[in-house]
Amino acid sequence: MTVTSLPAPREKMIFSGKTRLSVGGWPLALLLCLAASPAASATPHMQLLPRPQHIVYGEGQLALQGLQISLPADAAAEDNFAAQRLSACLGSRNDKGYGDQPLSITSSPSTGPVIRLRRTGAIDALPQPGEAPGPHSREAYSIEVTSGGGVVEAQSSAGLFYGTETLCQLVEGGAIQSIPAVRIEDWPAAAYRGTMVDMSEGPLPTEQEIKRQIDFLARWKANQYYFYNESNIELAGYPLLNPEARFTREQIQSIVAYARERHIDVVPCLELYGHLHDLFRIEKHSSLADFPHGGEFNPRDPRVMQLLADWADQFSAIFPSPFVHIGFDETWQIQQAAEQQGSGTTAVDLFVQQLSNVSRLFEQRHKTVMAWADIMVKYPGIIAKLPPGTIAVAWYYDPSPDPEYKRWLDPLVRKKIPHLVAPGVNSWSEIYPDYDLTFANIDTFVAAGRRSGALGVMNTIWTDDAQMLMRLSWPGMAYGAAAAWQTEPVAGTSFFADYASQVYPASTAGDVAAALVALNASELRLQHAIGQDTMDELWGDPFAPSRVQRSARHRDDLRQSRILAEEAAEALARATASRHDPETGAANPDGGSPDNLDELIFASRLLDYAGLKFQYGAEIADEWRALGAHPSRDRLNEFVGSVTSQQHGKLPDLMDAITGLRPHYEKAWLAEYSSYRMENALGRWDAEYQALRRLQTRLQSYPDHHRPGAALPSFQSIAGAWD
Repeated sequence: MTVTSLPAPREKMIFSGKTRLSVGGWPLALLLCLAASPAASATPHMQLLPRPQHIVYGEGQLALQGLQISLPADAAAEDNFAAQRLSACLGSRNDKGYGDQPLSITSSPSTGPVIRLRRTGAIDALPQPGEAPGPHSREAYSIEVTSGGGVVEAQSSAGLFYGTETLCQLVEGGAIQSIPAVRIEDWPAAAYRGTMVDMSEGPLPTEQEIKRQIDFLARWKANQYYFYNESNIELAGYPLLNPEARFTREQIQSIVAYARERHIDVVPCLELYGHLHDLFRIEKHSSLADFPHGGEFNPRDPRVMQLLADWADQFSAIFPSPFVHIGFDETWQIQQAAEQQGSGTTAVDLFVQQLSNVSRLFEQRHKTVMAWADIMVKYPGIIAKLPPGTIAVAWYYDPSPDPEYKRWLDPLVRKKIPHLVAPGVNSWSEIYPDYDLTFANIDTFVAAGRRSGALGVMNTIWTDDAQMLMRLSWPGMAYGAAAAWQTEPVAGTSFFADYASQVYPASTAGDVAAALVALNASELRLQHAIGQDTMDELWGDPFAPSRVQRSARHRDDLRQSRILAEEAAEALARATASRHDPETGAANPDGGSPDNLDELIFASRLLDYAGLKFQYGAEIADEWRALGAHPSRDRLNEFVGSVTSQQHGKLPDLMDAITGLRPHYEKAWLAEYSSYRMENALGRWDAEYQALRRLQTRLQSYPDHHRPGAALPSFQSIAGAWD
C-alpha cells in the first residue's frame, strides 16, 4: 500500500493595500492553469474536502457496477438515511454524468461486492454541550475499501453519515467509475462546526433555499446551522412584527427536521438587546427602547423582561437545540443610555444586567447560552461578570493588523471563558465575494482558535448591502466547514479546483474552477480601483471629480478587472454548454449540488459592467476636457454623438448593460429568496438607468444652449447630481 501525504499548510497571505492578484501568494496565471487541469493534482486520486486525518491508498479499486449497500434489517432511521444518501450519490456517479441509478440497499446482500455500514454505539445524531473532538469522538469514523468490497464504521449515526459522505467523494474514473482501495481514519479537529446565515438584514431566503444550504453544508461535515434572526420568525402575540417577512413555526420545524437528518443542529441566533429596530419602529412597542424608535432595549424597563420571558418560551419551543445564541453585539447606544440613566450607571452595568436576565431565562429552559464577544472586549469589566457557562463568540473578519486575534481572544482566555471563533465570508458589500480575504480570515482565526482552546468555529454569512446573492458565497461556506473539521489548513492554492471537482460533473468542473479563480481576481482588481465595498460603490456617480481622478489613476486595474471577468464568462459559457450536453449529463440542482452557473455568469457580467462604468467615467471626462476652453459647435456635436448616440454611444452602452442585467438579477433573487425587499433592491438598478438617461438627455440638448465663444463649464456642472 502507498501512503498519500497531505498537502503542506497553505502559505499565509500577505496584504499590501488591495493589490492582490494571487491566492495564498501563488500567481494567478498558475492558479488558472491548476484550476483548469484536473490532472495537475499531486496524486491521481480525488482531492477530498475536508481532508481526512489519515488516508492510505492501496492497489486496485472497487467498481460501482453491481455494488450493493448492506445495513442491518433493524437499522435506525438515521442509519437508513445515510445508506439512502450514499445509494443516491454512488448511483448518480455510475455511468455517464449524473443519472438516477441508486444502488440497492439490503440486509441480505447477494453474491458480489458490498459496502457495509456498521454503527457500534448509540445514535447520537446531534452535537450536545460538552462535545469533544478527536479520534475517540462521537463523530469519528473509519473506511476500508478493497477490490472485493468495503466497510464504513463509526460509533454514532453522525460518524456513519460522515463516513458515507467521504466515501462518495472518493469515486473516480470516467464512464465506468470506481472507488480506489483505501484505508481512512478520520475525526473532527473541532467539536462545533457551524455556519451562521443572516435572515434579517437583507433578503429573506426561502425555506427550500435554507434546506439546500443545509444539504450543501452536510457534505463538508458541518454540524451546526445558526439561524440569525432579528425579527423574522413568527411569534404568537406579535402580528405587526414583519408580517411579510418571517418564517412560520411550521417552516422552522420543517427546517429543523431536515437538518437533523443530516446531523446538523439548527441553533437560534437571536438579538435580545440591540439590533431590534424592527420591533421598536412599531409604535405599540417603541417605548421599550432606550431611545425613541431606537435599536436597543431599555434594561431598566420591567416590561422588557415580560416580553423577553414570552419570547424565550416561544423560541425554546420552536428550536429544540440545546444551544441558543442571544446576540448582544454592536450595542452602539449603550454608553449614551448609561449616561442618560445617571446615578453612576455604567455601560458595563446595563450590559451585564440585560445579559444576566436573558441568560437566566434560557438557562431555566435548559439551554446553553452564547453571546457575541465584541462588546465584552470593548468593556472588559463585562467579562469578569459573565453568567457562568456563557459561551463567548469572538468575531472579526480581517487578519490585519492582528493575525493572531489577540485583541479578541486574549481577554477571554485570561478569564477562562469558553468561546467560539467566528470568521466570515466577505461578501456582504462586494459584487463578488473576496475569497482572498475570506480564506485568510478563516485560516488565521481557526488557527488562533486552536491555540486559544476554542470550542469550535462559526463561519458567518451576512447580507448587509441587501443586494448580495448568497449562492456566490457557497465556496466560502464549504471552505469554512472543511477548515473546522481538518487539522491542517485547507489547501487554498488548489481549493477551487478541489471544490469544483467534488461539486460539478467532470465535464464542467475544470471550467467552473477556472471561472471561480478569475472572478475572485476580477473582484480584487476592481477593489484596488474603486475600494473594497464594490457593491456599494457600484452605484456611485462615475463623473464626480474624485471618482474621475481615481478611475484615471487605476485605468489598468479597471481594464484587468474586466479582462478577468470576461475570462470567467467564457469559461462559464463552456461549462453551461457542457451542462446541457445530453452525452455528458447535467449537474443536479438539488441535493446540495449548487448548479449556480447562472449566478456566476451574472457576477461576471456585473463585474464587467462596473469596470466599464468607471472606465467610461474617466474617458468621457477626458474627452470633455479635450474639447478645450472654447469648443466649436461642430466639436460639441461630435462629442455628444460619441457619448449619447443610441447607435454605440458610451452612455447607451451602459444603459443597455444595466437594463440587460436587471432581469437576470431578479431571476437570481427569486431563485434564492422571497420577494421581500426585492423591489427595494431593484430600485437601485432602476435609478442607475434613470441617472444615465438623464445625463444622455442633458448632453443631447447642451449644444443648443452653448453660446459660441463661451467658456466650456466643468463636466460635473452639466452632469448634475447622479441620484
